[in-house]
Amino acid sequence: MPRLEIASLRELKERVGQEVAVSDWLEMTQERVNLFAQATGDHQWIHVDPVRAQRESPFGAAVAHGFLTLSLLSKFLGESIAFTSARMGVNYGLNRVRFTAPVPVGARIRAHLRLREVEALEGSGVQLTWDVTLEREGSGKPCLVAEWLTRRYE
Repeated sequence: MPRLEIASLRELKERVGQEVAVSDWLEMTQERVNLFAQATGDHQWIHVDPVRAQRESPFGAAVAHGFLTLSLLSKFLGESIAFTSARMGVNYGLNRVRFTAPVPVGARIRAHLRLREVEALEGSGVQLTWDVTLEREGSGKPCLVAEWLTRRYE
């Protein structure tokens, strides 16, 4: 999928209320889940023991950590939109996040990024409020919905 280029932070104001980008698909691998477990210390069997998860979990397979799927928002945004005039971008926080469905290992997910609001910051920056939905391929229900705040500075 082509990467959208945003040449000016002012250009963003024209995109408020629109779906600005849809990311490429990403496969959730067991390796990614295991590395996240190692980094965070969250070794719950439903994530890191595929044999037990297949046998005992209600999902029939190992599933990604909710916070792993959430942490992928930065990857999806960065690969979908190039802010060519911005010298720096930062995560500012989340107003709301819900893990609405599991992401089984082997599933593919992608992000839908809708720009809710652009707010000028002191100096040469803007705060962007994104409505993000993570879609799981083949599922009618999103696996994550969030209201995410980022900041960009020119």
